[in-house]
Amino acid sequence: MGAPPSRPPGDDVRRLGGETMGTTWSVRAVAPSGVDDATLTVAVQTELDAVVAAFSPWDRSSEISRFNAAPAGIWALSQAFWTVLDASMNLADDTDGAVDPTLGALVDLWGFGPTGPRIGAVLPSDEEVDEALAASGWQKLRLSRDARGAMQPGGMKLDFSGIAKGHAVDRVSAALTRLGATSHLVEIGGEMLGKGVKPDGQPWWIGLEEPPGAPSSRTVAALVDIAVATSGDWRRAFEHDGRLYPHTIDGRTGRPIDNGVTSVTVFHASAMIADAWATALTVLGPKAGPATAEAYDLAAQMVVRTADGVVEHLTPAFVAMMDEDDAA
Repeated sequence: MGAPPSRPPGDDVRRLGGETMGTTWSVRAVAPSGVDDATLTVAVQTELDAVVAAFSPWDRSSEISRFNAAPAGIWALSQAFWTVLDASMNLADDTDGAVDPTLGALVDLWGFGPTGPRIGAVLPSDEEVDEALAASGWQKLRLSRDARGAMQPGGMKLDFSGIAKGHAVDRVSAALTRLGATSHLVEIGGEMLGKGVKPDGQPWWIGLEEPPGAPSSRTVAALVDIAVATSGDWRRAFEHDGRLYPHTIDGRTGRPIDNGVTSVTVFHASAMIADAWATALTVLGPKAGPATAEAYDLAAQMVVRTADGVVEHLTPAFVAMMDEDDAA
């Protein structure tokens, strides 16, 4: 048992919210009496705007858009961009490319990027997929640590859709902490991070996202200095000839995943890492995914559609967290 969380810096829970990155954000925070809601909102919005300016491919002036449109050469990166790219590449090494930040061309090709959905849900041809694959691949991206830069080989498009929201959650949490709002719950598009406890001493209780047809009843979790992220095939997808094409792309095939995984939830101290691992385990699938999660001691839940119905895989670390919540 660790030390109990310190008392919140106030007695009221402030509630803030808005829109960002094509989704919504919400904050519940306990702040010192001298910090008003306007100050909290400005701090949150400043971080969200910075994330959009760095990582939004929908913004043509963003750092990622400029890199994606750049000719071949080494390009210096901002510290924030470098941090996320470096983390993505490290996870690519750990997962043999299940996390791959270089799949922007494929994301666009399948209609999940700023170019918009494919007209009439017409599928890309094999030739189009092969061409986008040729411009992708984390092993083709070279980083220069001395110059804090990346080599654009020409035509490569980065995409951080599997990690950017989690990164934004971490940044907002850090900004709130700097203002003295050390007890808070941050949520952006379903990715969440809870710090400290509420004024009544209770943790930040949240309901985990469950896919349609999930085998278990709605799971409630306590977020105390921990984040949770869920990757689900029902969030962004299209149907064609009776098959669901989710937004998660398998960089090995150049196509949306088709492995039966409908949902992966991961707990981690960092929302960014939880977000990335949820995507990675989704790509790894129902066999390699649980084994990898257990090997890295991740608290993870995987829900898979099979011929016999929907089944659930829980890692030992996830089960241990459930036991702790039950004991509490």
